[in-house]
Amino acid sequence: MHASPFACLRPNPEHAAEFASLPYDVFDRKEAAEFVAKNPKSFLAIDRPETAFEPGHDMYADDVYTAARRILEERAADGTLMRDPNKCYYLYRLEQGGRSQTGIVAACSLDDYMDGTIKRHELTRRDKEDDRVRHIEATGCQTGPIFLAYRDEPALAFLVSSACAAEPLYDFTDAEGVRQTVWRVGRPEAVEAFELMLGRMPCAYIADGHHRAASAARVCRSMREEAGDSLTGEEPFNYLLCVLFPASELTVLPYNRVVADANGLSADELLDAVRAANFEVGEAQPEPVEPAEKGQAGMYANGCWRLLTWKGDAERDADPVASLDASRLQNNVLGPVLGIGDPRTDARISFVGGNAGAAELERRAGEGGVAFNLYATSVEDLMGVADAGLLMPPKSTWFEPKLRSGLFIRKIFEPRTEFCA
Repeated sequence: MHASPFACLRPNPEHAAEFASLPYDVFDRKEAAEFVAKNPKSFLAIDRPETAFEPGHDMYADDVYTAARRILEERAADGTLMRDPNKCYYLYRLEQGGRSQTGIVAACSLDDYMDGTIKRHELTRRDKEDDRVRHIEATGCQTGPIFLAYRDEPALAFLVSSACAAEPLYDFTDAEGVRQTVWRVGRPEAVEAFELMLGRMPCAYIADGHHRAASAARVCRSMREEAGDSLTGEEPFNYLLCVLFPASELTVLPYNRVVADANGLSADELLDAVRAANFEVGEAQPEPVEPAEKGQAGMYANGCWRLLTWKGDAERDADPVASLDASRLQNNVLGPVLGIGDPRTDARISFVGGNAGAAELERRAGEGGVAFNLYATSVEDLMGVADAGLLMPPKSTWFEPKLRSGLFIRKIFEPRTEFCA
């Protein structure tokens, strides 16, 4: 892989805690507006610039993206942001619930993304890409890091551990209780050692950030065409802002499903259909069911919970996608039984990720809906699907803690003049 040090625009240490924010896509529009109203100096004001306008304003209008650039420039002018003078790597540790993960912040080659060295497992939506493309064009910056995983490498782990013995650049605990610690790797010998070891890495896997990566790739292709014969390949737009984490340190939580109704089936008809779909159905119980292993799921319907256990299909279980619990549920129950043909677009299905809990599933299902509590997809499953060049079902993985945006910003070009109004 080609993972290089980079010139970083970042918050001054005294502003880091108030500036860093959760990623733009974990908020809906109302939530984003409420957060920015309470935290006006937060990076979310730049990441979701529609929050500077009235609720009815077109959130994809040109003046919205212009506002993103304006606020970014204001934060640089008022001392919230500073620029490191030299190209550096950074180490980024997140600690929550007794677990920690430490990633290497680097500029990864977009050629590695385009040729599959950085492996994907998810489709993207053009409309979501368009939004981030316009955000990059307006600000001239990559502002949200791509979350990459790699198979553990002892020599790289030693380098990371040694560098983390130094005084941190940032060290604070955010509103969600996640401790955020950042170290700067700027000494030339250390930078060279990291670049050498990262260069030996055969591949990496996108854990989160498929749309940010796809958007950056679109901008890169456009800029390459514009550069023509003057292209060197070393221009900043040829690289992607990433954080690379060892797979063993990552925590994947369940991504659960709720269907608004039972597709016209009675309670008995639903149970019969699920049994016919190759699941063993357990006895009804009032308490929530937590699946204990792959192949199990909890189902909530008609006021009670039941344990579903996959009865197995040797041919399908050999397939890295079909063997995923999210695939088993979609292919055998959500589609043929409950009528969810395309979970990406069907308004009858919703997804609940992370630690929302059974109470939230019950609330969303209500009296007539059906909720499913899944066992978490493993990082090994994700890498197996990506290695096979295949795609996972939508909403298969939920990684926590979420990376904060705003701690690392890469300027890749001067914004176009039409965004300067």
